[in-house]
Amino acid sequence: MTGERERPHLLIVDGMALLFRSFFATAAFSQYFPNSKGIPTNAVQGFARHVMSAKQLMNPTHLAITWDMGARTFRNDLFDGYKANRPAPPEEMLPQFDMAKQVADLMDWTSFGVVGKEADDVIGSLACKFENEADMTIISGDKDLLQLLSPSTTIAFTKKGYTEYDVYTLQRFQEEYLLEPKQFADVKAFMGDSSDGYPGVKGIGPKSALQFIQNHGSIDGVLQNMASLKPGQRKKIEESLEMLKLSKELATIDCEVPLDVTLDALKVNDYTKKHIDALSEQEYRITLRHLQSLFPIK
Repeated sequence: MTGERERPHLLIVDGMALLFRSFFATAAFSQYFPNSKGIPTNAVQGFARHVMSAKQLMNPTHLAITWDMGARTFRNDLFDGYKANRPAPPEEMLPQFDMAKQVADLMDWTSFGVVGKEADDVIGSLACKFENEADMTIISGDKDLLQLLSPSTTIAFTKKGYTEYDVYTLQRFQEEYLLEPKQFADVKAFMGDSSDGYPGVKGIGPKSALQFIQNHGSIDGVLQNMASLKPGQRKKIEESLEMLKLSKELATIDCEVPLDVTLDALKVNDYTKKHIDALSEQEYRITLRHLQSLFPIK
């Protein structure tokens, strides 16, 4: 009798998060690693090395990389101020967005990006699409993704270097927040998100926002029990009712982005001389050394 086959393990990588993280980690020391044409490569090489390290550490059977496809998404149509406070990427980073997607192709990592959607939405849609087929680990730095936790989905938040992560399971989230992951968007709607540029309910901080949802379950639950709130809290919510509802839309990850892909198409392949030659040709020498140290190729 054969034993039950282990479930596949799909690693979903927030490519944008790793690219920005890698850029600023080295740009802080004015290290851009220009190639022979003078084009900076610090972000793209850091991104590629991070994915390689994660592959070696987490040993996934399947892999997907997700990207934003331009600054404007459906959330900008909902709210003009969405992410409006974010500075433009530094000049040295601009050529590296396309280079990162190209290096993903060179390494046979399948990339996903949908115009009008954020990488978060693509991550959520992949997680929902394959939740019955695979165990999944999402790598990102974005706490919004906590709403995607499930029995099959774990989130590894980047912490330090290429191998240290702050890992959230469904159980850890439930114990820390005393909520279900789907309720996290309701918490965000009350407290807002300064990095994404939406205010939520002015004057309501993270602690009160969390208590509201712990006590009443949802935004609707809070609104139905306004009489039980402090007069000051009631007033703040009444004055920001439209923004509260809008903030819930902005905070909720869209898990229904159509993605025409099978799990089999995301299978991880061994690295070969082809990958070494490709990295060498593109002058990604630091990445090449990193690959050879993690996955020796004869």
